[in-house]
Amino acid sequence: MSPCGRSRFLAVLALAAAALIPLSFAAPVAQAAPLLSGGLVDLGCATASHAHFHCLGKAIKSPNGPGPMTVTTPVGLAPADIQSAYGLAGKTSGGRTVAIVDAMDAPTAEADLAVFRSKRGLAPCTTANGCFKKVNQNGATSPLPAGDYGWAEEISLDLDAVSSTCPDCHILLVEASSADTDPLMTAVDTAANTPGVVAISNSYGGAEDGTITAADVHLNHPGIAVTASSGDSGYGVSWPASSPYVTAVGGTTLTKAAGTPRGWTEKTWSGAGSGCSTIEPKPAWQHDTGCANRTVADVSADADPASGLGIYDTYNSCGTSSFCDFLIALGLAQGADGWVQVGGTSLSSPIIASVYALAGTSVNAGSYPYAHTSGLNDVTTGNNGSCGGTYLCTAGPGYDGPTGLGTPNGTSGF
Repeated sequence: MSPCGRSRFLAVLALAAAALIPLSFAAPVAQAAPLLSGGLVDLGCATASHAHFHCLGKAIKSPNGPGPMTVTTPVGLAPADIQSAYGLAGKTSGGRTVAIVDAMDAPTAEADLAVFRSKRGLAPCTTANGCFKKVNQNGATSPLPAGDYGWAEEISLDLDAVSSTCPDCHILLVEASSADTDPLMTAVDTAANTPGVVAISNSYGGAEDGTITAADVHLNHPGIAVTASSGDSGYGVSWPASSPYVTAVGGTTLTKAAGTPRGWTEKTWSGAGSGCSTIEPKPAWQHDTGCANRTVADVSADADPASGLGIYDTYNSCGTSSFCDFLIALGLAQGADGWVQVGGTSLSSPIIASVYALAGTSVNAGSYPYAHTSGLNDVTTGNNGSCGGTYLCTAGPGYDGPTGLGTPNGTSGF
């Protein structure tokens, strides 16, 4: 940094520190339960305005500034919670592979995954033992794309969500060179052509436009479950969730309910995307009558950051220290430095992809759950916006837009 730049940085830091005096800033402390700080912040990849797509995740915001709250020990829901809520405890995949498609590189992905799995009591998943592999959009281990702090948070979320839902699944991380249509769709094709891959999760989205129908061919992989996040800005449709070749995954708020048979309750997460596509045709297996085109979503899972997963990510612009956490909280540094509680349909998509892997069923687009609704928990309350009170934004018995047919009750619905 030049002397002039250093002076400006120190001046900004001094002003920020002065502004924080009334807040009595303290270094992060250990957390054992979900954080409820009263605010959310988009993962950094959501601010890349130059790109067509952004990731669909949000983190609990620090009370000390506009950045995410980073803590030093595991926080939020644990793998055992995800497995309990969705009837997955004790189920195994036999080593089937879930592919994660994201943009840009997370240089610390494997190391961060190792910490997450160790702290959460899961077996190692590494390149050395054949469980984990990271490649570029063409399937090569090098060169990888440039690192990106925001997308690294998304990547940590995806890897940790798969680990939580399906601990014995192998994971293939495919990193596109940018968050644009051609690189991301090339990455999806690479994932689909990799032996052992049975599900592909896409935790990103963008506005529908005239280019998407031509790109749909890259999502059409019969026999492989392709999932896509429905959105994190409430009622409204994004692509690729609106593609008829994917399972569009909406979002819920997941709450422990001691004394009930299931032990959990769910309602619509207000941030989940849903609605009626203006472009994509209605697939033959979808039969709701309020939308002549493709309706989003098909199924759902936990997406509310307030009931979110605790993830581990250390790729940032300031190093590893309590002072770095301070800068991240203030928004003066990018990335994360430890445990962060996150949600968004960026969480629900890899959960559902992992349930498909546990089920081990050859699937055709999003059709399978529609013929196996007994394997789903119907979500009947909540809404994600205003649509005249119709099912497109309001949950109710049976199918609705925000939560689709419901959430996993074991694997029989997938």
